[in-house]
Amino acid sequence: MAEELLRKSYQIHGRDFDKAGETASDIKDILKKIGVDAGVIHHTVVIAFEAEMNVVMYASEGTVTFVFTDEDIRLEIADEGPGIEDIDLALTEGYSTATDQMREMGFGFGMGLPNIRKNADEFNIESEPGVGTKVSAVVRLDASA
Repeated sequence: MAEELLRKSYQIHGRDFDKAGETASDIKDILKKIGVDAGVIHHTVVIAFEAEMNVVMYASEGTVTFVFTDEDIRLEIADEGPGIEDIDLALTEGYSTATDQMREMGFGFGMGLPNIRKNADEFNIESEPGVGTKVSAVVRLDASA
């Protein structure tokens, strides 16, 4: 069983584009200070950023929970949002429900969930339309494990 060494939760507010990316940046700083491998940091930060942006873009509120263990990094994202009607479709590269306004800001290319899945060693998503979405992703510290 992995030993939990650090846990930090971040509250994310929907439509708060001014603060978007701060959670991923803080996680990156923590991992650099700990001395985690640059590749592991990259995968973790991609997951954190994409998840954070999905909360900002689509949900009213959400949390990103960052857990660092002696074996891996776990990110748990839970939001209060519209939920996802068709998860398989949402995981298709290029599929997006972003508004024109979001696209004008440079977001909404339909790569968020696919990028989370690609960068995670373990990935799970659950969603209930009208309630919200939960995503969990794990990045192992030892790439050979």
